[in-house]
Amino acid sequence: MTARGKIGIVGSGFVGSAAAYAMVMSNVGREIVLVDLNRKRAEAEANDIYHAVPFANPHMISAGDYADLEGSHVVVVTAGVNQKPGETRLQLLERNAAVFRAIVPNIVKYAHGVRIVVATNPVDITTHLTAHLAAELGVPFGHVLGSGTTLDTARFRALLGRKLGVDAHHIHAYVLGEHGDSEVLAWSQVTIGGMALPEFCERRKIRFTAEDKAEIDHGVRRAAYLIIEGKGATYYGIGSALARIVDTVINDERAILTVCSPMEDVLGVRDVTLALPHLVGGDGVIDTLPQPLDAEEEAALLRSATVLREAITSLGL
Repeated sequence: MTARGKIGIVGSGFVGSAAAYAMVMSNVGREIVLVDLNRKRAEAEANDIYHAVPFANPHMISAGDYADLEGSHVVVVTAGVNQKPGETRLQLLERNAAVFRAIVPNIVKYAHGVRIVVATNPVDITTHLTAHLAAELGVPFGHVLGSGTTLDTARFRALLGRKLGVDAHHIHAYVLGEHGDSEVLAWSQVTIGGMALPEFCERRKIRFTAEDKAEIDHGVRRAAYLIIEGKGATYYGIGSALARIVDTVINDERAILTVCSPMEDVLGVRDVTLALPHLVGGDGVIDTLPQPLDAEEEAALLRSATVLREAITSLGL
């Protein structure tokens, strides 16, 4: 029996601990268990976050082992290995695949009926691997989802909001495909208060040029590189994105999020995992909402799907 208020987080590094902190600050769930090979680090993060509880919302935060995930409705996976100097993407994939082949069976063993949310990069590939490993143990594909382009979509909306002078909550704009260099900003689908972007700009007398579009595209696509260059890692944004995804699942919110999930077919590319707007609720991914893209965007999404399928094939999946 799973409890909707209990959350497990496997991996208590920057991303895992930032996600736990964001959940406490946003009042997501009631109990969080941090699991990490470095038990001392997990205990330190759990204690530090727990000391913030009196300033936020009632939560129980603790460190534990896989067995302590029992009863979790959602388990977030942020664990993985970092890329070594000179290491190829394929080599990194292979090492992270070995990590996930150890993690996933332990999650499923103890957290019966669990929904698994994956954040480890490259997230589309690790989510695909997780879904297949979990499926072998009886977990439906829809119960496994990755953070996908949830953060990229937030960046897109934030930068558009800044340019247009509108609260980003009232902007609908999606980033599709890979969480990475081949991602697709769906400009043709941008709406503000139900109005298409050109119509809104005309009404508000806003001059929105090709240079503005290119600047926002660059800001979204290169955001992680710039942050890593400045401080070594990104974690606040993705931590908040994970808290939002988990909240949606725990409370069966039926929100539309650009998570990544295994797809039977995307523009002719078979068995691939990438981000599209999905209807997400208590059962994980409930439905997929294909977007009526223009020809250029559709071609870019096909390229992105092909890149991901090639990476998945390299792992023998």
